[in-house]
Amino acid sequence: MNQIRFFVLLLVMSLFLIFSGQAFSEQLVVYSARNEQLIKPLFDAYTEKTGTRITYVTDKAGPLLQRLKAEGKNTRADLLITVDAGNLWHAAEQGVLQPVQSKTLETNIPDHLKDPDNRWFGLSLRARTIVYSTERVKPEELSTYAALGAPQWQERLLLRTSKKVYNQSLVAMLIAEYGEAKAEEIVRSWVANLAAAPFSNDTKTMEAILAGQGDAAIVNTYYFGRMLKKDPDLKLALFWPNQDSTGVHVNVSGAGVTKFAKNQEAAVKFLEWLSSEEAQNLFADANMEYPVNPKVEAHDYVKAWGEFKASEQNLANAGKLQEAAIKLMDRAGYR
Repeated sequence: MNQIRFFVLLLVMSLFLIFSGQAFSEQLVVYSARNEQLIKPLFDAYTEKTGTRITYVTDKAGPLLQRLKAEGKNTRADLLITVDAGNLWHAAEQGVLQPVQSKTLETNIPDHLKDPDNRWFGLSLRARTIVYSTERVKPEELSTYAALGAPQWQERLLLRTSKKVYNQSLVAMLIAEYGEAKAEEIVRSWVANLAAAPFSNDTKTMEAILAGQGDAAIVNTYYFGRMLKKDPDLKLALFWPNQDSTGVHVNVSGAGVTKFAKNQEAAVKFLEWLSSEEAQNLFADANMEYPVNPKVEAHDYVKAWGEFKASEQNLANAGKLQEAAIKLMDRAGYR
């Protein structure tokens, strides 16, 4: 009788191990340049929904790319998440990402927000637009990015440093739109109108406007959102430039499956889920960004900033023309 009980117990334990192993059979390793507090809720939600375990490493985009290159075939990473199309393009060109064929991603993500060769996909959208003092500027005074170089903005314009990839991508897209000569003319006119030396980040740039050092600047929308959340009476507002022409410059945070992913199928499934209606707000809302999936509306807090026409130029240009943009900014004296 004891032998029968023993074998029954053994059978039950074996079945438990089999089924629990199936429930948690998939696992993922993610390298992420997004902060932990922005991505962990997504990982937790996906694990709860699917049982897929996700472990992750966070760091800046540059070190993560170098790590992937150094690890090569031995990498544990299945997915790379990073910010700015320039960084995504660079990762793809360095050979650490692989093409993904997915009808779901093809449907959920507009063509201009993903790599033409399907090596990376935008997952949340941010606009790099104009912010201005509501005390010293009327919105009708503003029109385009290029117009910030007009004489009326002399010693009134503020910018973030050219060393940041966000501005490198902006200038790269200007090159794609207007050609290098015209783009350089625009950047030189900005430099001529600077009221102060470029700042280290967008928050300091906006704080300088509030302090009266300048009247207008170019910033990412989510930095404005963070400040507005702290101070609902903020004396700043956003303006959407180029509405009669090319539209507002936009960029993405996004992801790609690593070239040597050990769990390729699971990585693609997770990427597809991140583009879904279910996950898009989770991904975008965490950093006050816009969803890339056209079927998903932005959070009410973000929608309150107003609707705008966005540029539909493919963001791969932010990477392809990044080197030219850096050289251009150096020639123009934009530091």
